[in-house]
Amino acid sequence: MLSERKSQVLRALVEEYIRTGEPVSSKAVLDLSGLNVSSATIRNDLSALESDGFVVQPHTSAGRAPTGKGYRYYVDHCAPVRLRSQTRLRIQSFFSSFHQGLSDLLKSTTELLSDITHYPAIVAGPGVAMERVCGVHLVPLAPQVLLLVLVSNRGRVTQELIRLEKPVDPREVTAAERALGDVFERGSVDEALAEGVEQSLHLPGPVAGLVREVMSAVGRIERGSREIYISGTAQMTDVWEDLVAVRSILELLEREAMVLSILSKRGTGIQIGDELDIGDDLNLAVVSTTFKLGESGEGSVGVLGPMRMDYRRAISAVEEVGETLEESLGSS
Repeated sequence: MLSERKSQVLRALVEEYIRTGEPVSSKAVLDLSGLNVSSATIRNDLSALESDGFVVQPHTSAGRAPTGKGYRYYVDHCAPVRLRSQTRLRIQSFFSSFHQGLSDLLKSTTELLSDITHYPAIVAGPGVAMERVCGVHLVPLAPQVLLLVLVSNRGRVTQELIRLEKPVDPREVTAAERALGDVFERGSVDEALAEGVEQSLHLPGPVAGLVREVMSAVGRIERGSREIYISGTAQMTDVWEDLVAVRSILELLEREAMVLSILSKRGTGIQIGDELDIGDDLNLAVVSTTFKLGESGEGSVGVLGPMRMDYRRAISAVEEVGETLEESLGSS
């Protein structure tokens, strides 16, 4: 934990670097921090912050810039800025006047959030994880091929081919279908995935193996059931000056599993730099939050930006949009 003075020094440096993108001098930090101390004290504090890994000096004669650790401390200790009343009114008006389907609403939400923050925005809609399955059917198509058909309580019908290593007896298919019906009737898809393999341990060998194959297929359905909407990629070159970084981030956005992983935090989450654990040293930060769709699902909404993104404004905008979207879905 930094002292109050060092916290003020770091905050002044981070906010100026976010504003300009240029290393910040000790004189600028002194002027911006409002501290009644000498320039030597500021230089000593900056040197200590550098030793502790909060800032870095890119060039010997230049000022300093925040590191990922510095941004993290700043985010954890600075309250979000309140959105202007005009922006909040715009968000409220958007959701209260939108009367199209869920897919159109989620797509338009990304456009709204990107327009407000000037960063690329992402929405991942609710998948089947929280839905209940009211019908599970195994349809033999060939001796070693089954068609799994799931019908959810929201009327969603999903299908998945299951290819087996050897032919299966029709009686085993019927027994597996009955066992799966018992598993799914007790909870959501998410709960069934957790229970299904354990339940199979009490079944005869061939039926147990078939149940495990089906649960694996259900897992694939669950992972692929979330619709993803992205807006604002056209302005990425305005946000990231490094075209190599832009190309890498665009490639990341094409990988659905990766997009879902960076939106996986419950509640409001801020992930900065290597905290994203995406295997690349990208100049990237993500601010996201979750929203509920009644009792049948949970989605995510967020923005991507460089590590020097305007976190205070991004957090406020993402939370306001997420909360208002959830209210809108709850009242629809």
